[in-house]
Amino acid sequence: MMMFSISLGLFELAFFHLLTHALFKALLFLCAGILIHGVGNTQDIRSFGGLSLNFPLVTVCMNLANLSLCGVPFLAGFYSKDLIVELACQYSWGVFILCMMFICLSLTVLYSVRLTYLSFVGVYSGGPSISVCESDYSLIGPVVILSFVSLISGPILSWLSFPAPVLIFLPVFLKWAILLFVSISLLAMLSLQRLAY
Repeated sequence: MMMFSISLGLFELAFFHLLTHALFKALLFLCAGILIHGVGNTQDIRSFGGLSLNFPLVTVCMNLANLSLCGVPFLAGFYSKDLIVELACQYSWGVFILCMMFICLSLTVLYSVRLTYLSFVGVYSGGPSISVCESDYSLIGPVVILSFVSLISGPILSWLSFPAPVLIFLPVFLKWAILLFVSISLLAMLSLQRLAY
C-alpha cells in the first residue's frame, strides 16, 4: 500500500501508512515470536493449532494486529489504508489499477485470516507447548504496550498528520467493491483450507 500510494503521488499518506503499519506489524512479529518460542522453536505453521488455550493474551494481541493489518474500522490500519483506497477510487486512475488494488487487499486479508485460522483454530499437532511464555513479563510487557499504542496510534497520527478533514465522494458500487473482494478472499481461504485437509 505504501508503494501504491507513492505511485499515485500521495506521499503524505504513504508516510502516514508507514508509521501505522510499523506499529501493528511489529506487534504481529512479537506475537509470532512468542508463539514460535512457546511451541518449541518450530516455524512450521502446519504444526500450530489450538494455541489460544495456552496463549490467550498473545492470541488477543495477535488478532488485534491481524485485524489492523486487514483494515478493520477504528484500528490503526483502517485510518491509513482506507484513506489510500478511497482517494485511489476517487481520482479514477483506471479500472485495471483499481482491480489490482482490490486484489492485493484481498490477498492481505486471505493470508491474515489463514494465519489466525492455522494458529488458533483446530487441533494442536506439534510437540509440547510452553504456556509459561505468558508469565514472562519481558516477553508480554512489550506486546501489551505495543497493543495499546497500535490501538490509539491511528486516530492520533491522523489528527496530527492531516489537520483538515478530507472529504471523499464515491459511487455506491466502489464502496461495496472492497467488501465483495474481501468476502471472496475469505471464501477462497476456507475452500483452500478444506482442500488441504
